[in-house]
Amino acid sequence: MMKFARIVCLAGLALGIARGPALADPAPAQQDKASPFMRVFGVTQPPHGFVSFCFREPQECSEAVMEEQRFFMDKQRGAQLAAVNSHVNRTIEPATDQEIYGVSEYWAIPTTRGDCEDYALLKRQTLMKAGWPASALLMTVVFDERGDGHAVLTARTMQGDFILDNKTDDIRLWSKTAYQYVMRQSYLNPRVWMALDPAEVNPSVPLAGVRSNH
Repeated sequence: MMKFARIVCLAGLALGIARGPALADPAPAQQDKASPFMRVFGVTQPPHGFVSFCFREPQECSEAVMEEQRFFMDKQRGAQLAAVNSHVNRTIEPATDQEIYGVSEYWAIPTTRGDCEDYALLKRQTLMKAGWPASALLMTVVFDERGDGHAVLTARTMQGDFILDNKTDDIRLWSKTAYQYVMRQSYLNPRVWMALDPAEVNPSVPLAGVRSNH
């Protein structure tokens, strides 16, 4: 584990989420951790920092038609994920949004410093430049092992959903982490977010042409 593994995005509010009773005492059937693939339960409200990021960087949130595209996780693809994850983790200095921007939440692609969502955004951008489709690289919000709000990048492959995390250089199957999964981007529209916990489903959020099986 890397030397700054204890750095996390502190507090669920920093990611625009609140930990409710259902998350504190989850129902056993919320996510099947025997499955290599995450289950989604419906559309939810995006983190507010992500919304402002898309306003400032629309090219990173393109609404172009996306397809169901999972790569086969061969040795080359696995090595590529590991290399990008490790490189970004070691290149970017951990710092909070308050320290960098003077605000509690500000999503951005970092150049020298950043917090958890910034690491994930840079990894997503780097892998897309290397040929990975946006539909296979999804920003994801979790509660970590300490109950803090945290953001990671999910890589969707034919073998399952793998996590790129600034807290470790290891690439792990989502079900092998200690995290409680809250929400992630839809693979069909990066501006739409899907609930990974039924308590986070928000029926008032428009589907915007997104199907329910994300």
